[in-house]
Amino acid sequence: MNNQNYFLVRCMYVILMGLGFPIMRYMSLNFDTLNNNAIRFISGGVIFCIVCLLKYNNHLKNINIKTILLLFVLSIFMTCNMFFFINGIKHTSALSGSIFSILAMPLGILVASLFFIDERERALSYKFITGSLIAIIGSFIFVFNGYSLDSGSFSYTGFIFLTIAICIQSIQNVIIKIVAQYLPAIVISASTATISGLMFLLLAIKTGVITELSVTSKELLIYLVLAGIYGMMTGMLMAFYIVKTQGVTIFNITQLLIPVSTGIFGYITLGEKVDLIQATGAVIIIAGCIFATKR
Repeated sequence: MNNQNYFLVRCMYVILMGLGFPIMRYMSLNFDTLNNNAIRFISGGVIFCIVCLLKYNNHLKNINIKTILLLFVLSIFMTCNMFFFINGIKHTSALSGSIFSILAMPLGILVASLFFIDERERALSYKFITGSLIAIIGSFIFVFNGYSLDSGSFSYTGFIFLTIAICIQSIQNVIIKIVAQYLPAIVISASTATISGLMFLLLAIKTGVITELSVTSKELLIYLVLAGIYGMMTGMLMAFYIVKTQGVTIFNITQLLIPVSTGIFGYITLGEKVDLIQATGAVIIIAGCIFATKR
């Protein structure tokens, strides 16, 4: 795949994730975190497993003890990450979840640079450093011009949850890149989603919150299943694919565009205001990201 196709994949990821954050926020308000994640992960995992059995069964034969252990560890990290992340946006807002991609970016790159030479070389290049600084400045202009920390959407509980989530994600992306050396992104996604979903299901049963699903409407459950498939395809499969093919550093810089995408969908679907300064910030982010990802 050439650089132009990689660019299109990143664009699709940003657009689809921009819509995904409001969906996750809506579902987090209607379901307990354990039930929410159990159904979403299992729904996406089942679809991925079917695809793997039909088209990638030859790769399944290459799975050994080492890859099984790595997949299991990755699933644990994913389970913890999503538990804190969903609780985080539940106590804050959809935009708050995407805002934390700004904070995750330097941390994720730092951790990846400690493990991979190619990530370190990319992170130390002039274009990447300059473009990243431009994008980060644009991100803060976009975010803090329209949203105040004193607003009702902010809570210290949500802030703590989201902070823990981005710390876990930084290590998680390193594990993804290691596993991706042996398996395709969809096989990793199928394993991770299914195992994580079962972990959430066991926790939901053990804590008793699973009973809440018995009084939930069928329509809302169907929406959650569909949201799970959508979320796993974008937030997991596409994310894993970008990390595998383009690296952790490029993935993290791409994350900076998600608040812009979220803001645009908020403007279109919810009528949220986007003023001139925010629009300027968005343009700066886009310009910075394009410059940072140039070879």
